[in-house]
Amino acid sequence: MENARLSKPNSERNWKAWGPYLSERQWGTVREDYSPEGNTWSYINHDLARSYAYRWGEDGIAGFCDVEQVLCLAPVFWNGKDTILKERLFGLTNQEGNHGEDVKELYFHLDSSPTHSYCKFLYKYPQAAFPYMELLQKNQKDRLSPEFEILDTAAFNGNRYFDCFIEYAKAETKDILMKITVHNRGPEEAAIHVLPHVWFRNFWRHNPRFTSPEITSLSDNCLQTYSSRNGTYYFYHDDGEQLFCENETNSKRIFHKANETAFVKDGINNHVVDKQNTINPKKKGTKAAIWLQGNIAPGASKVFKVRLTTDKMENPWADFDEIFETRLGETGSYYNKLAPAALSKKQKGLLRSTVSGLLWGKQFYYFDVFKWLFGEPHEKQLPRNFQRNYDWQHLTCRNIISMPDKWEYPWFAAWDLAFHAATFVHIDPEFAKQQLLVILREYYMHPNGQIPAYEWNFSDVNPPVHAWSVWYVYEADKKKTGKSDWDFLERSFQKLLMNFTWWVNQKDANGTDIFEGGFLGLDNIGVFDRNHMPPGIKKLQQADATSWMAMYAINMLRISLELAQHNLAYEESAAKFFRHYLNIGWAMHHIGKREIALWDEEDGFYYDAIQFENGTSKRLKVRSLVGIIPLLAVEIMHADLFKKLKEFNTRLESIKSTRPDLTKVISDIEKKNKDSNYLFAIMIGDRLEQLLKRLLDEDEFLSDYGIRSLSKCYQDKPFVFGYKGSEYSIRYEPGESSSSMFGGNSNWRGPIWLPINYLIINALRKYYEYYGDSYKCEFPARSGNQLTLKQIANELTKRLLKIFEKNDAGVYQYHSTEQDQWANEHFKDHHLFYEFFHGDTGQGLGASHQTGWTALIANLLLEMDEG
Repeated sequence: MENARLSKPNSERNWKAWGPYLSERQWGTVREDYSPEGNTWSYINHDLARSYAYRWGEDGIAGFCDVEQVLCLAPVFWNGKDTILKERLFGLTNQEGNHGEDVKELYFHLDSSPTHSYCKFLYKYPQAAFPYMELLQKNQKDRLSPEFEILDTAAFNGNRYFDCFIEYAKAETKDILMKITVHNRGPEEAAIHVLPHVWFRNFWRHNPRFTSPEITSLSDNCLQTYSSRNGTYYFYHDDGEQLFCENETNSKRIFHKANETAFVKDGINNHVVDKQNTINPKKKGTKAAIWLQGNIAPGASKVFKVRLTTDKMENPWADFDEIFETRLGETGSYYNKLAPAALSKKQKGLLRSTVSGLLWGKQFYYFDVFKWLFGEPHEKQLPRNFQRNYDWQHLTCRNIISMPDKWEYPWFAAWDLAFHAATFVHIDPEFAKQQLLVILREYYMHPNGQIPAYEWNFSDVNPPVHAWSVWYVYEADKKKTGKSDWDFLERSFQKLLMNFTWWVNQKDANGTDIFEGGFLGLDNIGVFDRNHMPPGIKKLQQADATSWMAMYAINMLRISLELAQHNLAYEESAAKFFRHYLNIGWAMHHIGKREIALWDEEDGFYYDAIQFENGTSKRLKVRSLVGIIPLLAVEIMHADLFKKLKEFNTRLESIKSTRPDLTKVISDIEKKNKDSNYLFAIMIGDRLEQLLKRLLDEDEFLSDYGIRSLSKCYQDKPFVFGYKGSEYSIRYEPGESSSSMFGGNSNWRGPIWLPINYLIINALRKYYEYYGDSYKCEFPARSGNQLTLKQIANELTKRLLKIFEKNDAGVYQYHSTEQDQWANEHFKDHHLFYEFFHGDTGQGLGASHQTGWTALIANLLLEMDEG
C-alpha cells in the first residue's frame, strides 16, 4: 500500500501533504536573528521562544504540519511542577555548552512510513521539575570535560518519569489522527497535563496579501480553523478545556513595548502554569489548545485522542482505533519488504529505526534572504551592522527539506543532503531526486554556480559530492524500477556543469588543477584553520579538495557517458571531463617550482602542500582523512559504454598519443578485466597497496568501529608544524574536540564519521569489481590475514554495525558507560543516531539525532547482500 501511495503523482491525493515537517528548534537560527550584530544564539533563546512569534517557521515536540506549514499540530506537556509548559525541546546554545550547542532531552523518532501515513515518537518527561538551571550551570566547564547530560542529573532516578508516545495516523490525506499514550514509569501515582496544540504559522503579519486566519470553538468537543490559504479544518477532541490566544509576539516581555493584542503567544502557558487571565474568553484566536488532565497509577497508562480533518463528523472516534491498526500494519508490511531476507531480526529493527529517523528529519524550511536583510516592501528596514549572506540575496527557500538534525542543525547543509538522498532513494526515489534538484535550482544555486552551504554562511565550501549522489540515486532508482530517469539525470547534469565550472574558476587559483577549498566540511582536521592561512603562507594546496575534484570529474564523466547513450551530443562533455580527470591526477604529482607531489613515495600517503609567498611548496605531513580521499576518485566503466561513441574514442586516442604521461599517472586505461570493465582510478598499483597498509593499520586509521579521521600515531606524539617562530600542532583526539574551531561541536581529529566510511566501503567495492579475487591485502595490516577488497569492505561494514549492537553490558555500544539507565527495560531498545563516534570506543558524540548522514547505516544493511 505504501509503495502504491508513493507512486502517485503529487497532484493525485498526495499522502505526503501532511507530515512531521515541524522543526524541533526554530529559536537560535540565523533566519530568526534580527539583531544588529548578528548575535544569533542570544537574540531569541529557548526562554524567549514561548513569547516570540517566529517569522520563518514553527517548532514543537513531535509536530505535524502541511507542506506549506500553514497549520501546525503538536502535543504539549506539563507535570504540574515545571515553571513553563513543555512546548519545545530544551538545549544549550553554542556559548552555553562546553562542546557547542546541544539538546538536553530524551526523545526518539520511533517509526514512520514513507508517506507519514503512520508515525510514532517517544518523549521521556521527568515527573520532577525539569533541571533547566542544573543543565546550564554544570555544562560551564572546560572542553576536555565530558558534557553534562540529563541522565547525569537525578531527573530519572527511581523511574519517576512519563513515557509519552505520540502517534499519528492518516485516514485520508487531510484527515490526521493523533494518539498520545502516557505511561507512568514511576512507583507512585502521578498527574499529567496534556495539551494538544493547533495553530497557524504567522504568515499574515509580514505579508499584506493574506488576512489573519482564525480558530474558533464550534462546540465543547470541536474547534474550527479557517484560512484563505488552506480552507476549513475541524479539530475534534474528547473532553478537556479549550484555550485560545494569538500567535503574536509578547512585545512587552521581549522588547519592553506595548502589546498589539491582549492575548499573545505565551498566553496559554501563562494561564495554565501561572493562573493568569491570558486566554481569550471569546474562544477565538490563531493558536489554540485542549487542556486534558489525568492521574496515572504506577505502571499504568492513559490515552488522549484528537483528530484534525477537513470533514465534518458525527462520531470522529468510531473508526479511530481501526485506522491506527491498519496504518501500523501497512507500515510493518512495507519494512518487511524493504529488509533483505539475510538480515537478522535485530538488524531489521535497526533498519526500521534508521529509516524512520531519516523520515522524521524532514522539515519545512523557509528563508528569503532578501526579505530577511531588507524587510518586506511595506516594512521599515531593521538595522544590520553585520549583513550575513549579503551575496545570496537571490536565495529563496520554501521547501520540505531533509535536515541533518532538526534540533542541532535545523537547516539544510549541502553535502549532508547529498548523503541523505543516497538513503532516501531506497525509500522514496522521487523525494531523493527532488532533494538533489532543489538545491540546484536558480533560487538556491548562486548565479556564479556555487551551491549554498548552510545558513550560517552560504558561501562556505563543502566537498563537491553532489554529482556522486546524483549518479548513485540514478543507478539505485534504475535498479529499483527498471527504468532510466533521463530527465532527472540531464537536469542535474546541466546544473552541475555550472557548479563544476565555479570550482575550476574559484578554487584553482593557479590554474594548475590543484584545488583549495578551505575547511571543506572537515572542520578542525587541519593543523590550523584551513580558511585562514598563518602569516607567510600564501595558500594550502589541498589533497582532499583536489581529490574531491577528481571524484567530481569522474562522476561527471560517468554521467556524460550515460547521457551519451541517449544523446550523442554528450560525447563532448565526456571528453571534457575525461581530460579534467587526467589533468587533476597528473597535477597531484607535479606542483610548484620544485615539482613536488601531493603523494609522498616514502610515506605512501597523500598530503596537503603549503605554498609559501616565494612560490615554493612543502608537504604538510599529517596523516588524516585528507590523504584517504584520493581513494574515492574511482569508477568502473564497461567497454560497451564506448562502442558507439566515435567522437569520444577519437579524443581518447589523441590524448593517449600526445600526452601518454597523463594516462600513466592514473589507471591503465588500455586494460580491461575479464568482464570487459575498465578501471578509472588515481589509486593504482603500489599507491593503492601502500595507502591500504595505512588505512587498515589498527595503530593508525583502523578502529574496532570503523575508519578514524586522523591517524592514532599522533596520540602520544602530536604533529607539530613550526614556521616563523610560531608552532601549530594536531593531536589524535578520538572523542570530543578540545578546539573551538568552527564552533567546536564536531571533531575530525580522530572520531569515526559515517559518510566518509561509507564512501570508502563504496570505493573498495568498485576496486573489487575490477580486480576480483586476484587482489588481496592484509586485514588488519601485519596480521597475515589476506582478504579480497570485497571481504575488507564487508569487514569494515561489520565494524561500523558493531556501534549499533549491544555490548556485554546489554546496552548499545554508542551509549556512555557512565549512564546506567540505558540498561533499563524502557530505555535499552530505543536507538539514537549520533553525528560521529569515538575513535576507540564507538561512543556516540555530537548531535544525537543525526539520522541525516548517519542514516547511511541503512545503506550498509541494504547492501550487505551485495557484498
